[in-house]
Amino acid sequence: MILIRPYYEIESYIYEDEILKHIEKAARTCYKSEHQIGDFEKTKKFVAGVIKRGHETVIEHYSVSVRFIIDRGISHELVRHRLAVYSQESTRYASYNKDQFSNQITYIIPPWIDLKEGEYTIGNNITWKNPDGILIDIEVNDDIRDWLYSIGESEIYYMKLLNNYSWKPEQARSVLPNSLKTEILMTANLREWRHVFKLRALGITGNPHPQMKEIMVPLLKEFKKRVPVIFDDLIIPKDNGRIYYNND
Repeated sequence: MILIRPYYEIESYIYEDEILKHIEKAARTCYKSEHQIGDFEKTKKFVAGVIKRGHETVIEHYSVSVRFIIDRGISHELVRHRLAVYSQESTRYASYNKDQFSNQITYIIPPWIDLKEGEYTIGNNITWKNPDGILIDIEVNDDIRDWLYSIGESEIYYMKLLNNYSWKPEQARSVLPNSLKTEILMTANLREWRHVFKLRALGITGNPHPQMKEIMVPLLKEFKKRVPVIFDDLIIPKDNGRIYYNND
């Protein structure tokens, strides 16, 4: 079995000037002030003012696609955001005993488990293959050992159901756990991304799951870096305490 950490890939081209000019043109339609469109500094100031006034519908005119490689269980939380489009790796049709998967299943390492990424084998010992291809026996705490054996056995029985009993992937998947790696492409407009970050990175209505924050906090930082005018007011508290905004 293969163990990896979750990650994301932004699949849209994100050019701040193009995005803000597009949003400004949409917003000025409401006021019929297109003749006031000026240089980029004026555009940034205008869009920032629009957001501050709560006129966020205009930022729905621009969408961004992100590919998440995450825990299957966390993907169930992600798809609850209905104002988005999703395309997800299907366990009905993806058969993990095929060559493109190297006859192995990939699982996501939770943030509370300290393990290196790579290929693991379970038996009398737990073996990790290092980057040089050398097999190394490792010692882990009992809780991590139990977790490794539980997902390792799910791979063993999944393969057995496919290879020995000719089950279909859609049948054999019933033994796979939430730790299963899934890829899901999400496309949402910028207003919805703000909403997602408020809930899943900042937790303004509750406490986000640790695995959700693990992927959403760095993604929010990336969005803030690329389009600061749209996302700079979403402040990530250093102490993970109260969520606050620049205009507090």
